[in-house]
Amino acid sequence: MIRTGFATREGTAADNADAAKVYVLFDGTVGAAVIDGIGHGPHTSRTAPLLAETAARVTAHRGALAGILSAGLLVADEGHDGEEANAVAVAVLVDDAGARAAWVGDCDVLGWDGVRLRRYSTPQVMGEWVRQYGPPVEIAAHYDDWVRVSLHSATVATTGEVDIPDEVVLLLLLSDGAHDQVPADVMEDLTREYHHDPQALANAIVAAARSDENGYRDDATAVVISRTA
Repeated sequence: MIRTGFATREGTAADNADAAKVYVLFDGTVGAAVIDGIGHGPHTSRTAPLLAETAARVTAHRGALAGILSAGLLVADEGHDGEEANAVAVAVLVDDAGARAAWVGDCDVLGWDGVRLRRYSTPQVMGEWVRQYGPPVEIAAHYDDWVRVSLHSATVATTGEVDIPDEVVLLLLLSDGAHDQVPADVMEDLTREYHHDPQALANAIVAAARSDENGYRDDATAVVISRTA
């Protein structure tokens, strides 16, 4: 049985640039996507729901990679005014055969196996690349906001993909306003408390997002997918 929950919370900047969609086929196959618009403004907030709808529907029919690439085609050109929206994204396909995720940028997919919460995506940010060379943590963290791949530049080669193990009974799709501004131990505690209720967990995650030392809080979005026998 597959159950889902979704929640989003606008940050301290004007206009929520996040969006999410869960699409279910007749046979119960689920395609889900979270979109995190780059920057803020009316154009980005209007485009993000279209990208989420496209990614989720195509994911349900053709898989998570196809969902990401199809959404990317919608914003691959800068447009006549050079102001076409751009975003990062994560998509997940869940069906009887299992689950598979695809992503670009710093949206995350986490999995709960009943014991612990684990990250299955690798953020495509410069900070993650810098960490490979062993500099001080604070130096690498300085580059975490530098996204290396977005929907605008997504290709088969640059889109991350991962198969989710069968023992994972709960999937969390998160924008960076959720996974960056909710401490990892808090995220795990919330998952342990609300794992039986996907909607309650999604609500709890976005409510737990806190402002940084400068008072900034990003838009926070969570899609929770529960798959149980």
